[in-house]
Amino acid sequence: MFLLSTPRSPALNPHPRGGNAMQASLFNVRVPLPDRSEVFLMNTLTDAQLIVSEDVATLLDRLDGGTSLGDLEADEREAIDTLHAHGFVAPSREEERATLDRFFSDFREDTSQLRLTVLTTLQCNFACDYCFQGDHADYNAKATKMSLQTAERVVAWAETKIDTLQPKSVALTFFGGEPLLNLPVMYYLAERVWDIAQARGATLLINVITNGLLLTPEVVDRLVPYGLNGIKVTLDGDRETHNRMRPLRGGQGTFDKIIRNLGQVAGKCRISIGGNFDADTVDSYPALLDFLRSQDFADDIGRVNFKPVFRDRDAQPPTARVDHVGGRRMIPLAAVDGHGKPLGGTCMTSVGAGGSSPCDSCHFVDEQLSFLREETKKRGFRTKDGVHMGPCELHKRHAYTIGPSGELYSCPGFTGDPTLSVGDIDGRQQPWQRAVSDRFEQHAPWKACGDCSFIPVCGGGCSVAAHAELGDMSAPSCHKSSMETALVSLAQEVASGA
Repeated sequence: MFLLSTPRSPALNPHPRGGNAMQASLFNVRVPLPDRSEVFLMNTLTDAQLIVSEDVATLLDRLDGGTSLGDLEADEREAIDTLHAHGFVAPSREEERATLDRFFSDFREDTSQLRLTVLTTLQCNFACDYCFQGDHADYNAKATKMSLQTAERVVAWAETKIDTLQPKSVALTFFGGEPLLNLPVMYYLAERVWDIAQARGATLLINVITNGLLLTPEVVDRLVPYGLNGIKVTLDGDRETHNRMRPLRGGQGTFDKIIRNLGQVAGKCRISIGGNFDADTVDSYPALLDFLRSQDFADDIGRVNFKPVFRDRDAQPPTARVDHVGGRRMIPLAAVDGHGKPLGGTCMTSVGAGGSSPCDSCHFVDEQLSFLREETKKRGFRTKDGVHMGPCELHKRHAYTIGPSGELYSCPGFTGDPTLSVGDIDGRQQPWQRAVSDRFEQHAPWKACGDCSFIPVCGGGCSVAAHAELGDMSAPSCHKSSMETALVSLAQEVASGA
């Protein structure tokens, strides 16, 4: 029996209760390793991972079949003690559910890090055909841009939060729109929040999510002294595909310029690559990965991740609006349905125009995500393992998204819908905002997921997608089959290094 990871131990009881009553955990998942006559076990609640002999896996099945501890041999009881220590067996379902509730409560109330996502502007210099934002029609003329006066208010608000929470670290993410279109505000916030964090012994971690067109060594050099942690740049396929999907307003390509910019900043900071695919573009990604691997900066790429974009082939282009709940949303690179409605950048259960089967769409996404994950790993790039997918910062009390005018949201994906604002940095909270805040306070979509073993690493899925597509942010959005496929890959990787 080999322990392969250190459990995160969410308040497990140290010893079994109830005498002989023990059962396999609800949150066990397993992958047979027939070439080794062993089994990979993972508990998604404790994150413990074990490679065990087949008879140990059978022992877990026997517990579920009613075998009591008193019926076991001494070596079997010793194995149960080890399994219990890492969460693989539990005295009762009631106790496990209580432990799960404590896990989510601890995750929500954690004060070790204050997370701030600031939208410096909703303007964008790209004209991506799948995105509501950007240089379409007169959007940029109307899109909000944070002023220095508002930035001063953000700093004062952040200082109060830091004094109240006394976090060990502050994660400050610049987002948009295209955040580099408002450098004065970005620099001001970085410098002032760094001063505040330093004075209180906290570490500042700055991240920038950008399309990369305005990324320069000067931008990076300006931010590095204040805790620049990483830059994320989006590439939507190989050169031809990216230029078609993410052009400038005049149709000019952007791929070559972005690659040159990445080469110039490589080595100065961590770089990650994001991408968005649909049924027409997914096959271009292996060529992109080959191209990236051939670049001198390949080893400076910390992570590569891809997300799906969905739309109906017969859908008409969305109308450019900024004042309609069903119109533009402020999260760039968002997946869209057949009517141009965004899915917050995440594929979820119900996608496509009316009449399509959610399962059909999800099977496509699950298969392609698995394909891209394996292709990425083949080329030596790190990517998400596809199992540890949540819970996200929406479930953290002390993770805030701040819009360009100072409005507060619980998640970047909701910033395009002013009716989902939970307040303002000046402390104002309208009755309807208080009601929205109360909804997020009670937010627990995983409670509708039954006995799913992936609840601790999923949290019920993306609530932005559930809101946009199902009209109910509290509804779970499930991609269990994708996680099961990813689990097999994780098991094989772990076994190869054991």
